[in-house]
Amino acid sequence: MINFNKAEFISAAGTSSQLQVSDKPEVIFSGRSNVGKSSLINKLVNRKALARVSATPGKTATINFFDVDKFCLVDLPGYGYAKVSRSEKDRWAELMEGYFAQDRNFCLVVQIVDMRHKPTEDDLNMIDFLYNSGFEFIIVMTKKDKLKKTAQKESIQRMQDILADYEGIKLYPFSALNGEGTDDIREAISEYVENFNSQG
Repeated sequence: MINFNKAEFISAAGTSSQLQVSDKPEVIFSGRSNVGKSSLINKLVNRKALARVSATPGKTATINFFDVDKFCLVDLPGYGYAKVSRSEKDRWAELMEGYFAQDRNFCLVVQIVDMRHKPTEDDLNMIDFLYNSGFEFIIVMTKKDKLKKTAQKESIQRMQDILADYEGIKLYPFSALNGEGTDDIREAISEYVENFNSQG
């Protein structure tokens, strides 16, 4: 079993040349700004502030690496925040493209969407990119507690309809408020990491 409580910060990269060497399976967290990514990461590793929750969307401008027992947790900068300069967007693009183009131990991408809203164009582009590039990924739907039961079901159904053309993508509803979904997501990550290690 993976000990999710054993998590520590390793490094941050602002450009692709600063990316650390990939020596463990990498579990990558991706999502737009303000989707609840930091809250999800903190819940999974049982910390108050391993991943900093930014008061200003679009502030996480680096790829952050954390050592979590048998894998490396990779926190990507949030995308899709409008109030960011052109040069900053270009730097992000270089960083993200540089990361995904490297020969790394890509194990799993945890793609995060906000359960309260339809996926944005950026979300759909990311899902498309992951699927067509052959990355293993799951989708976590955050802010579950903000919706009533009926609306939750409708949101999950809507996402399933959107993903109808993609095979075998699993959805994980999640609430940072009460931790609902945390164990299921930990279990999924553990499974992918164990499989990755056994193949390695």
